Amino acid sequence: MRKEHDFLGELEIPDEVYYGVQTTRAISNFKITGQKIDPDFVQAYAKVKKATVMANMSTGRMPKEVGEPLMQAADEIIAGKLLDQFPVDPIQGGAGTSVNMNVNEVLCNRALEIIGKPKGSYDIISPNNHANMAQSTNDTFPTSIKVCLSHKGKKLTASLTRLADELDKKGEEFKDILKMGRTHLQDAVPITLGQEMHSYASAVRRGIDRINHAIDSIHVVNMGGTAVGTGLNAEPAYITKVAETLSEVTGEKYVTADNIIDATNNTDGFADLSGAMKVTALDASGNELYVREFDVPMEQNHITWLTGTFFNGSGSSSTSVTSVTVNTDWAGETHLTF
Repeated sequence: MRKEHDFLGELEIPDEVYYGVQTTRAISNFKITGQKIDPDFVQAYAKVKKATVMANMSTGRMPKEVGEPLMQAADEIIAGKLLDQFPVDPIQGGAGTSVNMNVNEVLCNRALEIIGKPKGSYDIISPNNHANMAQSTNDTFPTSIKVCLSHKGKKLTASLTRLADELDKKGEEFKDILKMGRTHLQDAVPITLGQEMHSYASAVRRGIDRINHAIDSIHVVNMGGTAVGTGLNAEPAYITKVAETLSEVTGEKYVTADNIIDATNNTDGFADLSGAMKVTALDASGNELYVREFDVPMEQNHITWLTGTFFNGSGSSSTSVTSVTVNTDWAGETHLTF
């Protein structure tokens, strides 16, 4: 065991772990969901931290002998290493402070190990003075969310593109199958099944455009704003540089907000993306009032007490995904309101 100190006192930390005293307190304080932080988010946070080190080194504020091992430690996390060193519950107080300090401590203790120093030697490389230099949870946490969402968003739009392509293929395959179109839940006028499939593909592609537009909007960040957006403890040269280094690290274009206080205070970009996903989910779910128009293969047995009955799980699971997406957006709107 090693001993680490903070303003609240001293704690014993297992020698093998890379997190430190503030993470250990968070583990004790926030036993809420029992879940761990999304590894994609941890890796996004490491990208943000690497960008801050690069920016601070460029201004001359961070010494090379501190910055280089910190960047190496960040690269290891980005590569998927040390992801078991982030035990903090996703639900916590402090707007993400515990996650920020968890990342800072892991970076510093790995950096110390790289240069041959014992973990916890924060007089050499400090979680607060070095890993958190010119930063606050209030700029690094939302920026890391944006980096993570951009990464996940590209996976989502790639999957939706495949869905739209398959629907268009079905549109061609079913172009000669005539059926009844409905309005007000009643049979109305003829339509081909192929036309329906092409219409679904069109809706999905419109959703992709909507999501991409929302993702573009979250590439505006408040880095350098620190606690409330005023840039306290951040050099002007750093504020100018950090979006550039973040773009270099992520391979995507990030820009600093014109008004960093506004960008720190408001989360409308997240609401836009959530709303875009909700509308896309609703459009992609299609019309479920088929009234046995399709003979869909049965995939598994029904619930145990309905012996001999079967159901298709794909349709019900897609409905569940839509419901979760819609309700998550609603919950986010409620949180933003209250």
